[in-house]
Amino acid sequence: MNNNRFKQSLPLLVFFVVFSAITLTVFYQLLSVDKRLKVYSPSDVNPRLVDASVKHIQNNHTIANFSLINQHGDTITNATYKDKIYIADFFFTRCKTICIAMAYNMSELQSYYKNDADIMFLSHSVTPVIDSVSVLKAYAENKGIIDGKWHVTTGAKKHIYELARKSYFAVLDEGTGDENDFIHTEQFVLVDKERRIRGYYDGTEKEDMQKIIADIALLKEEYKRK
Repeated sequence: MNNNRFKQSLPLLVFFVVFSAITLTVFYQLLSVDKRLKVYSPSDVNPRLVDASVKHIQNNHTIANFSLINQHGDTITNATYKDKIYIADFFFTRCKTICIAMAYNMSELQSYYKNDADIMFLSHSVTPVIDSVSVLKAYAENKGIIDGKWHVTTGAKKHIYELARKSYFAVLDEGTGDENDFIHTEQFVLVDKERRIRGYYDGTEKEDMQKIIADIALLKEEYKRK
């Protein structure tokens, strides 16, 4: 009698086991999807930050090719950051307002990741005529910038302006890159190994630095799953 009851209940038991396994798998997959960082495109950010020529792009946005000069007079390109996760910002050495906090927080992140070869930093001067190689070198020494880890760069202003407006979306203006129309923001921009934007952060806020660290951990987990 008991044996018959067991045989009758066995299919139901198997059903519940299989259903539970499927449910747990789907739940885990949903959690994994939720943990992926957003991939940003021009349509996702404040239109004032975006050049009109790229506002229509809704996906597959990547950082454009660039060629800049760092604090040692070396040419820095996308190849310098190949297969790296990096944090980018826009600044100028004479800035006495938001740049002070931004530089401090970036240096703190540099210290946190100093032994992590996957993570690098890239700063663009918005006053490249003033911020010559010698000025950038003195600035780098003053801020404790680690060679090969964090590049502070100068270059043609039009080129830097286009990067800010068409790639990183970090400049609040609608000008053409002239001396008086280049207003940078406090944003730190997180870029992944495929040159995609994965996060924006207030470079003056300590809380956002913790968010960057947490988001980089998620991003690294994403690469581990590939």
